[in-house]
Amino acid sequence: MTNSTKMNLFTAVNSAMRIALETDPTCIIFGEDVAFGGVFRCSQGLKEDFGADRVFNTPLSENGIAGFAVGYAAMGGTCIAEIQFADYIFPAFDQIVNEMSKFRYRSGNQWNCGGVTMRAPCGAVGHGGHYHSQSPEAYLAHTPGICVVMPRGPIQAKGLLLSSIRSKDPVVFLEPKALYRSSVEEVPDDDYEIPLGQAEILQHGTDVTIVGWGGQLRTLEKAVRLAKQHHGISCELIDLRTILPWDTYTVSESVKKTGKLVVSHEAPITCGFGAEVVASMQEMCFEYLEAPIQRVCGYDTPFPLVHEKYYLPTEFKNLEAITRVMEFAK
Repeated sequence: MTNSTKMNLFTAVNSAMRIALETDPTCIIFGEDVAFGGVFRCSQGLKEDFGADRVFNTPLSENGIAGFAVGYAAMGGTCIAEIQFADYIFPAFDQIVNEMSKFRYRSGNQWNCGGVTMRAPCGAVGHGGHYHSQSPEAYLAHTPGICVVMPRGPIQAKGLLLSSIRSKDPVVFLEPKALYRSSVEEVPDDDYEIPLGQAEILQHGTDVTIVGWGGQLRTLEKAVRLAKQHHGISCELIDLRTILPWDTYTVSESVKKTGKLVVSHEAPITCGFGAEVVASMQEMCFEYLEAPIQRVCGYDTPFPLVHEKYYLPTEFKNLEAITRVMEFAK
């Protein structure tokens, strides 16, 4: 029987990085303040255990962090680069979009920088305001050549992060920071991986398919419970886990069964990744649909501070969308 330890999300991330450092002598970790443990303590104790040449701080330059990661991985190394907040990944976009993602393609597979994993805390946290609350997965998913991953909890975080670190493609690993301490699970102590590109059905159902990722799964779990308790609606809840490439097969098979779909995420609704899910399901499942697909997302505004509770796509907004598609299908 596999031993496990109660971990929250940040200690699960720490456990994954520790295993990566232990099993891969080329693996290094760098970013702003990571040698001190990082602002969320994800790298706590790693410099002390593995040395300052493998876990070290960088200048405050996200573009420099990304560029250094590309160069190190291009020489065959494995690197875990931290962007302190996902909101500040935008200065690194030139390196991510024009270098990291195209490195293998432009050389005809003669060289690559697949050893890059970029970690970044994302999403609402209750008090982050404009610059510490954003969810940039849709921007990143528009970039062929990288993978984009977002876990929903500690077990997923450890397994998906180890898969990302060992992937042959560069990965941007987005961590819902509201879950760092609030999400607690019994996490296996062993080295394990969860495959990228595979969604997971968290709850099987027959009436409506619900799709989300990352921290939004906590909200959607509440919504599907309310739908069952108050309306007798059986929801099939799916966690995409990987945004790019995403698992169209699992979602489409569910939609063909239920005939209805609700997609929810924190990021603004216009051109959010939910739009890609909706468009793909419209193409793949049109003849099965019994109601218009619903999106329950953030609003098209900068992320508000004092109005955060109004901005977020809550369980009640999702419940309304669930009942709406059920009513339409009658």
